[in-house]
Amino acid sequence: MHTALVASWAGSMALYELAVFDPSDPVLDPMWRQGMFVIPFMTRLGITNSWGGWSITGGTITNPGIWSYEGVAGAHIVFSGLCFLAAIWHWVYWDLEIFCDERTGKPSLDLPKIFGIHLFLSGVACFGFGAFHVTGLYGPGIWVSDPYGLTGKVQPVNSVWGVEGFDPFVPGGIARRSQKRISLEIKTGVNFLYV
Repeated sequence: MHTALVASWAGSMALYELAVFDPSDPVLDPMWRQGMFVIPFMTRLGITNSWGGWSITGGTITNPGIWSYEGVAGAHIVFSGLCFLAAIWHWVYWDLEIFCDERTGKPSLDLPKIFGIHLFLSGVACFGFGAFHVTGLYGPGIWVSDPYGLTGKVQPVNSVWGVEGFDPFVPGGIARRSQKRISLEIKTGVNFLYV
């Protein structure tokens, strides 16, 4: 339920910001001067086009694709609805005695295995974000700029595996953290599958 609330907030806030955002002058009137909160994070993750026909880099576009600002906001709202339905299902079936075998009285659900499946699948999704989207293998990469924020574009980022990857100003650390931490989550999920 909490994930549903956060995802619905992110999607609805993005749609609100898109409704009040003026993309006509990205140099002298950028998004952060207009009080935007969600759109800069979306841009940092590689989203630059809108279904309204504008791009954050300036100019007009004809085919923004499905993963534009509005597409990602809509995906968050759909994901929120799915999480809400999952929460309702868990509320209805909260009593685990429903899942007990009447003959033996033992649980018919293997809860550690179910937890392992959930952990494994969420780890695979997060690992895929770091390994494919951020690195540009299958996806745009992320917004990378110079230290002064004057020039910037969406580009693939290589993972930085040394200590410099812990620096929050090194873009390669984002890919590294997504891959390394989530690989631990995947290993833990596999461990629960075979407990």
